[in-house]
Amino acid sequence: MVEIITGGITAPKGYSATGLRVGIKEGQSTKKDMAMVYSERPCKAAGTFTTNVVKAAPVKFDRQVIDSNEEVCAIVVNSGVANACTGSEGMSYCEEMAKTTANVLNISEKGVLVASTGVIGKQLPMDKINEGIKLMAPKLGTSFEDATLAAEAIMTTDTHSKQIAVKTTIDGKEVTIGGMCKGSGMIHINMCTMLGFITTDVAISKKMLQKALSDDIVDTFNMVSVDGDTSTNDTVLLLANGLAGNKEITEENEDYIEFTKALNTVTTFLSRQIAGDGEGCTALFEVKVLNAATKEKAVTLSKSIVTSSLTKAAIYGHDANWGRILCAMGYSGAEFDPEVVDIYFESAAGKIKIVENGVATDYSEEEATKILSESEVTAIADIKEGSQCATAWGCDLTYDYVKINADYRS
Repeated sequence: MVEIITGGITAPKGYSATGLRVGIKEGQSTKKDMAMVYSERPCKAAGTFTTNVVKAAPVKFDRQVIDSNEEVCAIVVNSGVANACTGSEGMSYCEEMAKTTANVLNISEKGVLVASTGVIGKQLPMDKINEGIKLMAPKLGTSFEDATLAAEAIMTTDTHSKQIAVKTTIDGKEVTIGGMCKGSGMIHINMCTMLGFITTDVAISKKMLQKALSDDIVDTFNMVSVDGDTSTNDTVLLLANGLAGNKEITEENEDYIEFTKALNTVTTFLSRQIAGDGEGCTALFEVKVLNAATKEKAVTLSKSIVTSSLTKAAIYGHDANWGRILCAMGYSGAEFDPEVVDIYFESAAGKIKIVENGVATDYSEEEATKILSESEVTAIADIKEGSQCATAWGCDLTYDYVKINADYRS
């Protein structure tokens, strides 16, 4: 049974972390901007990355590490500068970050992963980066406070840190998974700028670890959209050091299924946190499509609704403008019968059916507005043709989104 516990990236056995400020982005006098995660035992590593053709240097660097058979001991992250569109110099800086980290931690530089987030097109200030790495190493700690320092350091326009830890039992051993992520803007389905880092002490083969992550993100991180922009830096990294002491998971057995349940709890929580902290947003917008003939159709329809600018604006205005939802479904490319569709709105304030068989019900606008005024709002579309469903997460579209992105570099 999966249980959520207090903790973050340092919750599993053998992991430590920290975060601090080195002044990577000028004009931000107090924000922490570098983080480090370290495992006392070398880890199996898995990763998923942006589908954007324009890939940042850290994405290219980490793919090489993940695709190799190298075990990983550390991740070093900076915020403020994305190290994207930086050519061969940017790649050399990734290598330099790994080398400096390896030297201060006395590990192999082949076992270091790097990540960056922030402004595209600028070169990393390597004097500050290298100094930050040297300062972080002796500060590494295993407490929740240490995990929080790291989670805060990877933020850009996020309004709060995003972290979680869970535990479960596998092969009679307690297994823990901890995670942190950042993401608020430039977030879109297809490895929805987001960075995610997950640690676990489970013993599992690299093949099964990668399968677990790749299969999971289809229904979690890839179902998040804030603004329709797929970043150049999107990365999710998953490390497993085996210190839980369970028999190594090498196939899709009961132990593997239990691990994937725990992993899904972590990634679903983090996905919702990203959506609910979209730049300038006032509400998490969840979309559920029910009873589709195929999973693919349910996914397509839910994505189309959650990314509709007009629907997102209606959610901001607490306006039950269901026509925008049906319209978004109609241009999704998925075939369905609009004359059998039921649509509901749901939140902590209640649930209301606003469309039945493609036609408006005699619903109360006042009640609908009350339901849509909560900080988490769900739209449900039942297309009545099968048994497949999908859930997507986004947020409302506000004036502040434009303000934030109009002066992001200044």
